[in-house]
Amino acid sequence: MRLPAVLFLLLAAACSAEPATMHEVPGHDAAPGQNADRPIRLSGGGELGATTTSAIVYDRKLAPAGAQASVTTESAGKKTRTSLVVEGLLPNRRYGAHLHTRPCGAKPEDAGPHYRHEPHRATATSEVWLDLTTDESGAGRSAARHDWHFTAGSLPGSLVIHAEPTKSSGPDAGAAGPRVACVTLR
Repeated sequence: MRLPAVLFLLLAAACSAEPATMHEVPGHDAAPGQNADRPIRLSGGGELGATTTSAIVYDRKLAPAGAQASVTTESAGKKTRTSLVVEGLLPNRRYGAHLHTRPCGAKPEDAGPHYRHEPHRATATSEVWLDLTTDESGAGRSAARHDWHFTAGSLPGSLVIHAEPTKSSGPDAGAAGPRVACVTLR
């Protein structure tokens, strides 16, 4: 198992002078009554396997054997920060990555739709988009910050890695191709 390598990458990303892909999303305060003072931390990760629902692969061509992913999302004080580290994916390739509403399951659609802070807004201000491009070794990282807080009654259940995003970068980025892998958040 290569989990220590993923943990090393997370530590290196946190200490690196070179920033991860960062998606800053301004201007969305938590709605009244959302208990923004109560910290919420969710994480998940591991080697993407075919027989688990905590870190599962759906397309072995785009997530080869040994591929790993680790995601952490923390929400406190009307702020939410989410980070993703992957390794062992295809080299020099774009992937979409988004928080989803339900935990991973045997079928790609089991994770449900993209998690949305505002239910009817499919934008970078309402969803958590962690699109990334892997390096020559198949490793990559991405992070996003939002000016809103998760609520105990509305938490994401997973992070889904998608085939290359179907839209270009920018304010309307975040559209995704087929689901490649999924990591359940706990």
